[in-house]
Amino acid sequence: MGLISIIDYGSGNLKSVYNAIKHLTNQKSKEKVVVTSSISDIKDASHIILPGVGSFQSCVKGLKKSSLTNIIQEKVCTFKTPFLGICVGMQMLASKGYEKGEFSGLNWIKGNVKKISTKNKNLKIPHMGWNNINFKANTPFIKKLKKNIGYNEDKSFSAYFIHSYNFIVNNQSEKILTTNYGQEITAMVAKENIIGTQFHPEKSHFFGLAFLQTFLESEEYR
Repeated sequence: MGLISIIDYGSGNLKSVYNAIKHLTNQKSKEKVVVTSSISDIKDASHIILPGVGSFQSCVKGLKKSSLTNIIQEKVCTFKTPFLGICVGMQMLASKGYEKGEFSGLNWIKGNVKKISTKNKNLKIPHMGWNNINFKANTPFIKKLKKNIGYNEDKSFSAYFIHSYNFIVNNQSEKILTTNYGQEITAMVAKENIIGTQFHPEKSHFFGLAFLQTFLESEEYR
């Protein structure tokens, strides 16, 4: 690891993400964490994190307006820099989003983002709060995560969610973690060096910090 760049494009819970990463790297003097809109910081990054808060449309619009899309695309898709998208930062990985219209995403992971559908009147939208995590795949990343959290089948782990839309992934092998909220909710996607989480790891206490630590330590994600 070297420079961990948290992308500032005008939309995202940047302070809490920064604080969580800084907490994990505080004892390691060689690592630097920045919240940045600088092309050079992204170009030099060993890890890239893209938070997102708000609507799919506003986040995509904000990212394009920032003029950072090309350098992020180059770093992630060409040079295979480890990448983590959080909440709408994950949703933007999709082909399209359908919030207040139809909008194109980054199309890094094929699929569409659609509103959560539930017939249970007791389940409010947005989905907000703690939900148990289901492990759908046992990738190298997940194996390391399980080790970091002390996983066993008798113990459940939960994460913090706040969202109204669900990433419906085309390739089921790219759906790594899920939760249940009236329907199956995609909680984590992964493809090559790319990870996305619908939950907020920076707000998910022990599990979230272990997840972020695994992201920073791992060389294989799928």
